[in-house]
Amino acid sequence: MEEKKKGLSISLTTQILIATVGGILFGTIIGPWAANLKFIGDIFIRLIQMSVVLLVMSAVAAAVGSGDGQDVGKMGFHTFKWIIGFTVISAGFGVALSMLFKPGVGIEIASAEEVANAAVESASLQETLLGFVPTNIIGSMAESAMVPCIVFSLFFGVAMGAYTKQSGNRNMVEWVTGLNTIITNIIKTVMHIAPIGIFCLLANVAGATGLKVIVPMMKFLGVLLIGDAIQFMLFGPFTAAMCKVNPAKMPKKFAKMSIMAVTTTSGAICLPTKMEDAVTKFGISRKVADFTGPITMSMNSCGAAQCYVAAIFFMAQSTGIEMTVYQMGMAILLSCLMCMGTISVPGGSVIVYTFLASSLGLPLESIAVLIGIDWFAGMFRTLMNVDVDVMVGMLVASKLGELDRDVYNEKKTVSYN
Repeated sequence: MEEKKKGLSISLTTQILIATVGGILFGTIIGPWAANLKFIGDIFIRLIQMSVVLLVMSAVAAAVGSGDGQDVGKMGFHTFKWIIGFTVISAGFGVALSMLFKPGVGIEIASAEEVANAAVESASLQETLLGFVPTNIIGSMAESAMVPCIVFSLFFGVAMGAYTKQSGNRNMVEWVTGLNTIITNIIKTVMHIAPIGIFCLLANVAGATGLKVIVPMMKFLGVLLIGDAIQFMLFGPFTAAMCKVNPAKMPKKFAKMSIMAVTTTSGAICLPTKMEDAVTKFGISRKVADFTGPITMSMNSCGAAQCYVAAIFFMAQSTGIEMTVYQMGMAILLSCLMCMGTISVPGGSVIVYTFLASSLGLPLESIAVLIGIDWFAGMFRTLMNVDVDVMVGMLVASKLGELDRDVYNEKKTVSYN
């Protein structure tokens, strides 16, 4: 995605930031009429979504198929090592901050009927894990079920690599790599209208919601914001120290993908920007970026882990229930596990909240309140998810000698293609 558009002297990052502020102000002033602009934002989202599944599958298959088995094994081991580590720590922050700030205290709970209207039947943990394995890959692609698509792509990439090694024929590898390049170019073109799409989406949200829903929940959203800030200040310098780079350069490099994360609240929509910036700004090799990018999008959800734990404490505190040590431990465990299944479970956060409340024996009434501000909570979830995804990629690339520090230090430039 170009940093600057032709004929404009203003960067795409700045345009998106202006569109973010402008959309919120416009929606707040105009009110409900701003909902008429939503379809324009939906067009932008759909244009990105139409390519994301193919981008993920081609990137993973190409990264796995073009390397040898040992390289893939090392990348997989180090990727999941850091995913688990960061996610557990984030869930721990959710516990600590929720105990300190008590976001559920003093909140008026909605009726059970409102919850029943909003929630749908939750999937069991076994069903969620079983859903990771596709029975029909075309069906998984049609439903944009990312985890099953990644599982298939991993197997496809391994088989493609074995075929290439045995036959010496690289036509399939080159075809998959070419497909990935074509899909990337499609998304680059779509990104030109990102400021317009984001303006319309945020105008709709601001016009429909205003401050009436947010104000009572500021404490809960504040927990997420503080948690994000603390984690970024810890994870960023830690990653920089491990990779032997300057942490002061990180905020600027994260700017565009962070703005995309906050405005779209979708890790999938941010994926193309994240993968390109990982290569062109952070110096991660294309091979590692194509492998870690899609996998961390689906499996690494630090922001979600923190949010889910905070939601559990909110549900308990808002109904006067004291959490036991066992429940706190289960909150961390279940939140970390549900992070890996959120994308593949229809219904999103509503289902996750329902599953967590049912598993821990908490009343469901408070879920309706969480649903009301879920879009705003999604801003903080996605922000941390996306930024830590790149940190995982940096750590993996550094360990495997695939991190170009000259690119990170802006001594040379590279292209994602």
